[in-house]
Amino acid sequence: MTVMLPSLALTLLCLLRAGAEVPVQPGFNAEKFAGTWHVTAAVANCSMFMKMKDGMKSSIATISFTVEGDLLMKLAWPMLDKCQKFELLFQRSGQAGHYVAAQEKKDLRVVETDYSSYAIVRELHQSGQELTAALQLLTREQDVSPQLLQKFKELIPTVGLNKDTLVILPKSDQCSEAIS
Repeated sequence: MTVMLPSLALTLLCLLRAGAEVPVQPGFNAEKFAGTWHVTAAVANCSMFMKMKDGMKSSIATISFTVEGDLLMKLAWPMLDKCQKFELLFQRSGQAGHYVAAQEKKDLRVVETDYSSYAIVRELHQSGQELTAALQLLTREQDVSPQLLQKFKELIPTVGLNKDTLVILPKSDQCSEAIS
């Protein structure tokens, strides 16, 4: 265990450095951010994402915060005939809107949000020597306006991702009951 701690700390330091140039929503308000979101568009450099993106549908995320200020995200992804559920806990970092999951080696940043209709979230994940990044467009409703989609597309290259991997997720009510 004591041997793992330095390498874990080094990995997190690398994640934080890799994400240092990505801003966080100024004056981030966790209370306003909490609630139900739909993942309506995504872009990533992960090979698994590339293989699955053409069959993906809009998913549902419920975000809440612990008493300590940590972010709890419950996700329900529509799969062929079922909903795949995930629960992720991100610990708050020193900056509001920036969270880390040490065990999973993930770094999550709320890049931009208006709290009532959309949020753009960037996630880094360290797996072995591979560092993958994803950018997601979250909306309170499943519909996404052309203007908001354009804003999302313009942000993609600024976080080091390629617009060619963008997927606009088709609407799905398949998991609407699974997350409550």
